[in-house]
Amino acid sequence: MCGDPDKEVAVHGAEVVETPYPLQPHRRPEARRVSLDFASSPPATMSLAAASLRAPRRTARSLATIARANTAGRPHTRWQTRAVNTQPAYEGHIPLNWFEHGFLTLGSAFMALVNPRRADMVAALGDLTSGPVLPRLRDTMLESPEGRQILKERPRINTHTVDMNKLALLPEGTFGHAYVTWLERCGVTPDTREPVHYVDDPELAYVMQRYRECHDFYHCILGMPVNVVAELAVKFFEFANLGLPMTGMAAAFGHLPLTHAKREKLFRDYVPWAVKCGSSAQSLITVYWEKRWEQNIDEMKRELGIWSPPVEPRWPKPLSEAKLAAAKRAEMMENQQQASS
Repeated sequence: MCGDPDKEVAVHGAEVVETPYPLQPHRRPEARRVSLDFASSPPATMSLAAASLRAPRRTARSLATIARANTAGRPHTRWQTRAVNTQPAYEGHIPLNWFEHGFLTLGSAFMALVNPRRADMVAALGDLTSGPVLPRLRDTMLESPEGRQILKERPRINTHTVDMNKLALLPEGTFGHAYVTWLERCGVTPDTREPVHYVDDPELAYVMQRYRECHDFYHCILGMPVNVVAELAVKFFEFANLGLPMTGMAAAFGHLPLTHAKREKLFRDYVPWAVKCGSSAQSLITVYWEKRWEQNIDEMKRELGIWSPPVEPRWPKPLSEAKLAAAKRAEMMENQQQASS
């Protein structure tokens, strides 16, 4: 057939059609250049989705259907681990991914520095920064008979598990009586300790909880009240004795808001004693305090390698007033026992 040289001839079935434009060589759809290896990692599935945007709608629907069919029933991949790890490992556990962990660490550190009375932020900072140290503390407990018993029984310390009235009946000079007197003198209660939320391993979470609930025992046996200077002195002791990062950060930065006079008093009277005493004393995380209520406190201090600070700290209540309150508690307990008998 003769025709215009600029025209091409196309044959469609039995029909011959002249076209006013040159015919282009046939090209495969763009989507066919994408590997259909659906057994690979999730980026392959993502490349399929990207290719489907360039492919015709029918091809895109086919690719999406095949991708869903091949990913159904497969085990979770690294892109899906966040969903897997959101299952709490124990009551109160809050799992975090790496971004949440870092963001909360910075935020809690800032808030704890600005307002040290934010116990929730101080506790969160302790949880988030304790990871490298808790396994070592757990191993230290396992090396001690008392520590192994603690890990086995997992006792808790609060007014529901410890009978303060019975402790008040103990003779003066015992650890139990000294603890009740310390509580009365400082006006605090063991029920204010924050639970652990951000430690993933249940056993390590208990080690952290144990430290937190025994913190008042450290104050008691060291003879330190509850105020900013005394709290920082105890933090220096704890960092030297236990090595928890939160205690080190508190010791390093907690004194910054203090006045010059208080800071000078802290570093002159308490810091050298706290560091030396904490580094030479037995690791206090291994002490089963609840089994020692009736032990003489001076004898216990000698056993643990602890001695009193060189300067008597300032207490919110005089010792005589605290002893009177403890005596009233003991008298009330005796009256209850007589009434029940």
